[in-house]
Amino acid sequence: MSLPDSAPIIELIEAFRRSKTMFTAVSMGIFDLLHNSPNTAAALSAQLATHPVALEQLLDACAALGLLAKRDAIYSLTQIAETYLCGSSPYSLDGYIRYSDEALYPMWGRLADAVREGAPRWNQVFGVEGAIFSGFFRTEEAKQTFMRGMHGLGLTVSPKVVEAFDLSPFRRMVDVGGGTGHLTISACRRWPDLRGVVFDLPGVTPMAREMVEQAGLSRRIETIDGDFFTGDLPQGDLYALGRILHDWTGEKCVALLRKIRHRLPSGGALLIMEKLLAEDGVGPLSANLQSLNMLAVTEGQERSLAQYTSLLQSSGFQNVQGRTTGAWLDALLARPVGQALWPAQ
Repeated sequence: MSLPDSAPIIELIEAFRRSKTMFTAVSMGIFDLLHNSPNTAAALSAQLATHPVALEQLLDACAALGLLAKRDAIYSLTQIAETYLCGSSPYSLDGYIRYSDEALYPMWGRLADAVREGAPRWNQVFGVEGAIFSGFFRTEEAKQTFMRGMHGLGLTVSPKVVEAFDLSPFRRMVDVGGGTGHLTISACRRWPDLRGVVFDLPGVTPMAREMVEQAGLSRRIETIDGDFFTGDLPQGDLYALGRILHDWTGEKCVALLRKIRHRLPSGGALLIMEKLLAEDGVGPLSANLQSLNMLAVTEGQERSLAQYTSLLQSSGFQNVQGRTTGAWLDALLARPVGQALWPAQ
């Protein structure tokens, strides 16, 4: 009997070791230290007060993963680490990596309980409810680090999303729950006649203002404080939801979508940025894994185009179009019922 190749199973067994290696190096500040100057394991060990041989093992593993280069016992950053793992980079994922290590990794350890109960693991693991900003991030610095990481992640995908459809007819985009404003920034860069509003909680908008200013778009993008479930939405002719709907149950999604529908003027539309599942629920793999992440962390899940279409139609939208972007997230566009349909593209 010929046995199937065991390599895929072995890779899955080892997968968490790879991510934890990177998580650990980020949490120890290794990439930031090497950003300043390449160095030896002994010198880094003295700076970090670690066991020298153990640190060398970690550095060598990072080199094997392609995150570091090693030459004549001196370690330096590779381009990918310089871009995504250094806190000083505008594209840094440092904050999201730390959040993955400190929050997601422990909660994924309770995934079986999440599957049994169909509920997130915040209370079980940390003794807090699932309100991320008020519960898990106990310091302002921790929240800021997380948000910067999410901004870096957003800058890698938002440009693709805002190019998925022709947004030139619109004049004012309201980014509902817009976080640091990466989607609005990308939209205004791509569509020069568009102005934007980042609408989010008062604890979030200061960083959005900072990112907008850094992007040189303060004259075209404003920030407005508010809660999209309980407060009034700013007026616009294009609303955007970037990674919002996947956090919530279908009922809460419909409530928010209906709220947006009632605010849309004639000729308005809704842009959604989410990860689309295949119609049979199998694939792409990143969408399935993210859906499990939503199970462990939120009330929501990832959905297929048909599932989003159903939610939108239940909320007064029609002619829903979906586009896979080739990036980590995809795009949908819909108009309210009663408006002219989109021309074929």
